[in-house]
Amino acid sequence: MAPRFGIFLSAQHPAERSASQIARDCCEQVRLARELGFDDVSAGQHFLSQPYQMLQLVPLLARIAADAGEMRVCSGIVLLTLLNPVEVAENAATLDAITDGRFVLGLGLGYRQEENDAFGLPARRLSIFEQKLDVVRRLLEGEVVSAEGHGFKLEGQQLGIRPVQSPRPPIWLAANNDKAVLRAARLADAWLLSPHTNLAELERQRGLYVAERERCGLAPAAEVPIIKELYVGADDASAMQAARPYLEGKYEAYVQWGQSEVMPPADTLRREFDELAGGGRFIVGSPETCALQVREHIERLGVTSLFFRFQWPGMPQELVLASMRRAAAEVFPLVR
Repeated sequence: MAPRFGIFLSAQHPAERSASQIARDCCEQVRLARELGFDDVSAGQHFLSQPYQMLQLVPLLARIAADAGEMRVCSGIVLLTLLNPVEVAENAATLDAITDGRFVLGLGLGYRQEENDAFGLPARRLSIFEQKLDVVRRLLEGEVVSAEGHGFKLEGQQLGIRPVQSPRPPIWLAANNDKAVLRAARLADAWLLSPHTNLAELERQRGLYVAERERCGLAPAAEVPIIKELYVGADDASAMQAARPYLEGKYEAYVQWGQSEVMPPADTLRREFDELAGGGRFIVGSPETCALQVREHIERLGVTSLFFRFQWPGMPQELVLASMRRAAAEVFPLVR
């Protein structure tokens, strides 16, 4: 089966950027992705995203769904631990209705202390996440649910709107470290592979994931989705020259946010950029170089769906659109 190619929208931009222009740029990227034959579109979620401003996920997905046509729309990811599970389930069912059954619910635990503090979460968050995940799944499947946990209480309640997909939209879990990967194997339909991890570590973790599914008596996951940083230039040198300032700034922010602390120990983000960029973490180069690296991910990881992030905070729209066009015209045909 040919891999699916999608766009992961970067809704994070410097504080001085017009928020309405950010929204217009996202819509323009989705329209171009649809025109170029992309299969999927996704976006992420953060709160209090300083030093960047960031559009919120659910209204953004609802808006871009109007431009997505037949493309699948994915949340990548909803920070479930922070939110009320009834709201998450109702939003998922609504997005599934808006997209006529083409919605995927990507969820994650989260890692930023600023967000945890803002939503009043205790230090021990894993049990909260797992309980909310159970409630969301049961609500989306139409169960009458009685449950009580951090910030919610249900007594024999049923979801107010049913999703189009039966029994519910697919649930993907994002995971960075090994424990989280094993949890995704047990609790979700698929593991959404990390965009921050190098290829060798992802390959090792993929083995853990497959073994855990087997240990639990679960069938192999129907999809193997991944988010990847991608910039396609005319040649390797000019591509890196164009992408580096924006990639470097974004990954410096990740370190400040604490992303490195939830990575596999052997793959810290606290590195000089040249070292950070090695090992397949970023796919940046000529069409031929990018196609080679995309194929390598597919072959070594069994990836079925690739969501490419073409933009990082501050990157001009014209560079993004040019990279998307090169990807569709010169990279994807070499891979499919």
